[in-house]
Amino acid sequence: MLETTWFLIWALLWAVYFMLDGFDLGLGALLPFIAKDDKQKNVLYNSIGPFWDGNEVWLITAGGVTFAAFPLVYATMFSALYSPLMIILFALIIRGAALGLRGEAESDLGRSAWDWAFAIGSFLPALLFGVAFANIFAGIPIDGDGVYHGNLLGLLNPYGLIGGALFLVLFLTHGLIWLAIKSESELQTRAQGLAQKLWFALLVIALLFLGATVVYTGIWNQYTSSPALFFIPVLAVGSLVAIMIFMRMDAWGKAFIASSTFIISAVFFGVIGIYPALLPSSLEPAFSVTIHNGASTPLTLKIMLGVVVVFVPTIIAYQALVYNLFKGKAGDHKYGH
Repeated sequence: MLETTWFLIWALLWAVYFMLDGFDLGLGALLPFIAKDDKQKNVLYNSIGPFWDGNEVWLITAGGVTFAAFPLVYATMFSALYSPLMIILFALIIRGAALGLRGEAESDLGRSAWDWAFAIGSFLPALLFGVAFANIFAGIPIDGDGVYHGNLLGLLNPYGLIGGALFLVLFLTHGLIWLAIKSESELQTRAQGLAQKLWFALLVIALLFLGATVVYTGIWNQYTSSPALFFIPVLAVGSLVAIMIFMRMDAWGKAFIASSTFIISAVFFGVIGIYPALLPSSLEPAFSVTIHNGASTPLTLKIMLGVVVVFVPTIIAYQALVYNLFKGKAGDHKYGH
């Protein structure tokens, strides 16, 4: 029971991270294409500026929980997925540097260089997180000793690429909805129009991912054996449809809630589908790292549960305060000034 509780906490922390950092990753990737001049770029930066570093706290939390609660998963994951995870790490570092230094650039060329660094530093994590999680859902080639038998190109398989495309388009749409909330005038109109267009691409990729999940994974077996779990994919489908309904109603706040719900339910769809495994092995199911053979000792899990009960609500309260404090429209002043 304790291991299952931590499995659900682990899944929730990753889902919350994707929900929160997803919108600023998506907006960052779109920066050179959605913002037509320096004032519009400033609006975009200011729409995510007060939130992005707090959003990434959830990545640290999810990584910390993986290390503390499931150390074997942490070790195997960073061995098997070393290349994409390092690319993600360096991309996030470059992205943070761009946010901090873009406002200090004196020339148009300097600001443009930092804009592209920010865009690339946002695009790569959005894509590669999807590739990584899709490969986890399908199973990665690890043996009984946790040794990875593959390479980066092996991760770029059809299912992995579909998962990457799903995350990327989802984050782009999520980000555009956020920008529609935070901006005004021409930029807002452009964000609203592009969000509605991208939704159709999101729908197609989501359906393609569901079909590919049948072919490449055993996720659906979990749902057919426990029909009560079907509320998760039903919630995902319902929230995806609700995104478009609310956009058409010009209810962009509700559309953002629907988009957030879709992200959380999509993550849980895959994670619950591989339970009790955390890292399924594509070589032999017995080689999989599960909540039983990959968890810390019961004492460690109990202590960590107490830590989570104290600190996670604290993080939530702090972020709620920040989001409330900066709930208005983003200005076009230079970010950081």
